[in-house]
Amino acid sequence: MCESRFWAVGNGQKMRAVLQRVSRAAVDVEGDTVGRIDVGWLVLLGVARGDADDDATRIAEKVAQLRAFEDDQGKMNRNVLEAGGSVLVVSQFTLLGDCRTGRRPSFTDAAEPSEAERLYLLVVERLRKLGLHVATGTFRAMMKVELVNEGPVTLLLDSRKAF
Repeated sequence: MCESRFWAVGNGQKMRAVLQRVSRAAVDVEGDTVGRIDVGWLVLLGVARGDADDDATRIAEKVAQLRAFEDDQGKMNRNVLEAGGSVLVVSQFTLLGDCRTGRRPSFTDAAEPSEAERLYLLVVERLRKLGLHVATGTFRAMMKVELVNEGPVTLLLDSRKAF
């Protein structure tokens, strides 16, 4: 795939991720812990209408390769693998909420649940293929997410590089 087409900013929103560098994170569903990590990334993932496999691949590669973990000199020079970290991926369609008008967010840019789940699971699969230990939340469940943000470091990703 041509790099310039891959990064082209199209109409509407694309797959989004909020990355939080954590010393620990966990997600509970109905009182049971379904996913837990120590050092690594907590990834809140929102899948948009029109997203495709390429968007999932790009987000997974960026999560795995982003150098935001400290080296021996305290500089953000290591990726999550080099830091010996893991990833906790939690689906969060509200990242696609449009709050520009009115008093209630619109979620019309969010993907339909079946396609969102497929792409969410593809991100998880691609991260695992890149050598990462990956924990997850439960798709479409009411979840309680607990984390200790290290730094704090919080970064935003968009599969089409809109920001």
